Amino acid sequence: MSADGLALARRKMEEAGVSPTAVDVFTRFYGLLESGETGVIPESSVRPLTDVPHVDTVQVDDDAAREALAATAVLKLNGGLGTSMGMDRAKSLLRVRGDRTFLDVIAGQVLAARAATGARLPLILMNSFRTQDDSLAALARYPELAVDGLPLDFLQNREPKLRADDLTPVEWPEDPSLEWCPPGHGDLYTALYASGTLQALLDAGFRYASVSNSDNLGAVPDARIAGWFAASGAPYAAEVCRRTPADRKGGHLVVRRSDDRIVLRETAQTPPEDADVASDIDVHPFFHTNNLWFDLRALAAELERTGGVLELPLIRNDKTVDPTRKDSTPVVQIESAMGAAVEAFDGATALEVPRSRFLPVKTTNDLLVLRSDVYADDDAHRLVAQVDAPFVDLDTDHYKTIDAFDARVPHTPSLRAATALRVEGDWTFGRDVVVEGEARLTGTGGTVPDGTHVTADGIA
Repeated sequence: MSADGLALARRKMEEAGVSPTAVDVFTRFYGLLESGETGVIPESSVRPLTDVPHVDTVQVDDDAAREALAATAVLKLNGGLGTSMGMDRAKSLLRVRGDRTFLDVIAGQVLAARAATGARLPLILMNSFRTQDDSLAALARYPELAVDGLPLDFLQNREPKLRADDLTPVEWPEDPSLEWCPPGHGDLYTALYASGTLQALLDAGFRYASVSNSDNLGAVPDARIAGWFAASGAPYAAEVCRRTPADRKGGHLVVRRSDDRIVLRETAQTPPEDADVASDIDVHPFFHTNNLWFDLRALAAELERTGGVLELPLIRNDKTVDPTRKDSTPVVQIESAMGAAVEAFDGATALEVPRSRFLPVKTTNDLLVLRSDVYADDDAHRLVAQVDAPFVDLDTDHYKTIDAFDARVPHTPSLRAATALRVEGDWTFGRDVVVEGEARLTGTGGTVPDGTHVTADGIA
């Protein structure tokens, strides 16, 4: 292992203008990585989290709820490029409801909540250098979103990918941009602090932050949850949902036996021998929605105590420098999870919320459902399920990327009568197609004619 790997990485970050605080955070993680730390959380070291209140059972005074929302800022993680769907710009600029993008819907949700409650409710994006310009240009259509004294966004940091063999910064002259990676969404806290946005929020009189991903349109501003969080006195709270068989993978909250603190365990932090019990939804009943709340004063105090270096657990992510080429140089990406901050605060808690607050879009399967008549939009721009969402499985050879998907699904079929849609082959959907029951399309492909029905037997 190279003795000067850290020095080279620090120099590269400093020359690129990365904030000193972010360099310090990277330095801490580098030390953990070099010592052999992997962030693995064995089942023997934790116990299940089971005693979680449900939002429908908590008592919240209406006036207290409005008061709490008035002190809340809405933060959206907006650094994702949608690369898994073949995109090279912000996923939040993807059309999702008619002609409206994720950002259009989010802006509508925030403005509607302001009109209903009188809260200032600032919307602030955490952008990456690749999503900033396009996203801010999109929000320019909503000049009323601006709140005096506060920015519309702040930038997440970046760090060098490290060679897996000696932990020195990788060099990739073919595309130097691939030498860099984001530090995971755990960078939220560092970026908030180093950018001055955290202090700006406090100076403007805000006390709480509601945080979620920009591709999750279920995480609407909610006065009831804000009121519950304020009344709890907790410094930090995670929104969780009941796991179903479809949620066997992914982050879930557990309780660390050594100090009884709630911690987040991601799939990458689970030892292989514990994979079965970690995915057992009866043993570990809740998954983390990546919607969270924190007290801005408590966060500022903790960051001041640690010099801006929040002590999150390391996630080691082994990749290749060019993710599209498995024969390119093996690298290690140092990451952390936003939700892992739950263990950094004494008294952190969790709240069970309905599934309607968790509507992420990770694939074109998800996108098809969200674009369809399974959901209706209410006056507050919330997506309201009309029926249980069907299972959708589109042939990845033909529908994986957004361009391929849009070319084959220029008109979204009706899914309201469907329980499943499985598509094998290269099919293009016409207008006014209705999918019913356990529907399936098989064979090499073709055109689904206008006005037809797709059933278990194919086109009817």
